[in-house]
Amino acid sequence: MDPWRVLRIQSEFVEGFEMLAEIGPAVSVFGSARTLPGSAEYELGEELGRALVQAGYAVITGGGPGAMEAANKGASTAGGVSIGLGIELPFEQGLNPWADLGIVFRYFFVRKTMFVKYAQAFVVLPGGFGTLDELFEALVLVQRQKVTAFPVILMGTAYWRGLLNWLRNTMTADNKISAAELDLIQVADDVEEVVRLIKQSDDQRRCVEAEAVAVQTAAEQRAQSPG
Repeated sequence: MDPWRVLRIQSEFVEGFEMLAEIGPAVSVFGSARTLPGSAEYELGEELGRALVQAGYAVITGGGPGAMEAANKGASTAGGVSIGLGIELPFEQGLNPWADLGIVFRYFFVRKTMFVKYAQAFVVLPGGFGTLDELFEALVLVQRQKVTAFPVILMGTAYWRGLLNWLRNTMTADNKISAAELDLIQVADDVEEVVRLIKQSDDQRRCVEAEAVAVQTAAEQRAQSPG
């Protein structure tokens, strides 16, 4: 019954908010569940998870196998906060063993809210339909200013080149998106560059917030001045 379903949805939001509210700065990492352990992509995910923890971020993934497991493994073995936000699916079995903190959701849209609400950046490893779904949802939210702008970084120029060329040569050329909107996507091939881009964005955001506070403080002081 739909009224009871609303309560189930509400409970998932409450559980997610409660678990993630105190995790501190975090980065959501997406990628294919089909990435094989021992592959170059898996090792890249591990390296990324370690580097993000060393840079002071918790790592959030979809909690599944493949690239998600790799990023969780890197984060966990580096002694950081390794989070898995799983989804109930008939062909997947719970969270991967490297997700030290996690929830399995029934509803995709609740899960997606958690990915966005608690992340300072999205890093997207090679993946399939699910990865593209998460990528474009993030881009639309930033494009429409429904969330504070944050870096959306694709890892692997060779893998993503075809998609980027299509976005540039077809969508942008046909005026379906603007060049500025295409610039919401950044591309990197190494972990050091990913961390640099995220840190750079954090520094810029802090400067903007500090300026906003200074302007507000000055306005309040003028309002309180007897002159």
